[in-house]
Amino acid sequence: MADDQEKTEEPTSKKIADARKEGNVPKSQDASGVVTLFIAILATLMLFPFMSEHTVFLVKYYFSLIGSDIDKEAMLGITIVTVREFFFIVMPLAIAVAIAGILAALSQFGFLFTTKAIVPDLKKIDPIKGLKNLISIKKLIESIKVTSKSFITLGVGFVFLFYFILELPTVALFGLGDQMDWLEEKMLVIAAVMLFIIFIFAIIDLIIVRKQYFDGLKMSLQEVKDEMKNMEGDPRVKSKIRQIQMQAARKRMMAEVPQADVVITNPTHYAVAIKYDAQKSYAPVVIAKGMDHVAQQIKKIARENGVHIVQNPPLARSLYSEVELEQTIPESLFGAVAEVLAYVYKMNKK
Repeated sequence: MADDQEKTEEPTSKKIADARKEGNVPKSQDASGVVTLFIAILATLMLFPFMSEHTVFLVKYYFSLIGSDIDKEAMLGITIVTVREFFFIVMPLAIAVAIAGILAALSQFGFLFTTKAIVPDLKKIDPIKGLKNLISIKKLIESIKVTSKSFITLGVGFVFLFYFILELPTVALFGLGDQMDWLEEKMLVIAAVMLFIIFIFAIIDLIIVRKQYFDGLKMSLQEVKDEMKNMEGDPRVKSKIRQIQMQAARKRMMAEVPQADVVITNPTHYAVAIKYDAQKSYAPVVIAKGMDHVAQQIKKIARENGVHIVQNPPLARSLYSEVELEQTIPESLFGAVAEVLAYVYKMNKK
């Protein structure tokens, strides 16, 4: 029993689907960051001429104000122009980054809409559980991982930025257009370096996140058995249902015996009740059959209702094995059954 409770089994598709409905999906923040950063860089490259145009316009606008009187009306105008230009500079990139975040999520776990993740849960604000989570080994490892990634990324970025800063005295002598070209070039270099570093971290983080996710969903052997029972039904319940169905079918079958023309027996092991209605069927139909105890019941009901019982062991066995309930007898048995029916009709003076 102890082994059954040990979570050694891989999660079933149902367990994964149930976790997904709860909003529990494997999501790597680093992988999302890479996708977002990559799309942000592409958007920046595509929008840079547009953004630089508005940046240059804003700088020229500020220079044009030198020597002008600044009053409330002028301040209002400056504010409107500044907000408008910042909107044109920032909003396209912000929209691109928002779309990138959505694409990053879709690429990891597809489309998912659930409200269970935002449903208030009092257990989440339990101070005792919160303290345990705060000082857990998992949180410690996560903190070390985040700190290491931050130091490495910022360290490499700072080295490149430091060498770029050394070029600023020379860049200050350039024209504004050349300065923007220099800034674009250096931004691309830093972005490419940062993207490469984050990409490496993202691959590692994605592997770790997915492993932790599926390890967290692992099931014990007993849980797998219980799930199978829930999906397929408890074998004991299914057996009980089959038993009730068989009893109901047998009851209906026994109710047909009084309508039979004849019951052909083994005489002890088999009993087959036959009815022939020329208006409904071209051949006699088996309306009841059984072995041993069921055969005895069929014969008992036949005797109680005046149905003739004829002993013909070979025919009884053939009818029992070859013909199902409510089916007509095969042509190969027409002759033998006709002889029995002729005998019965003679006895009944039909």
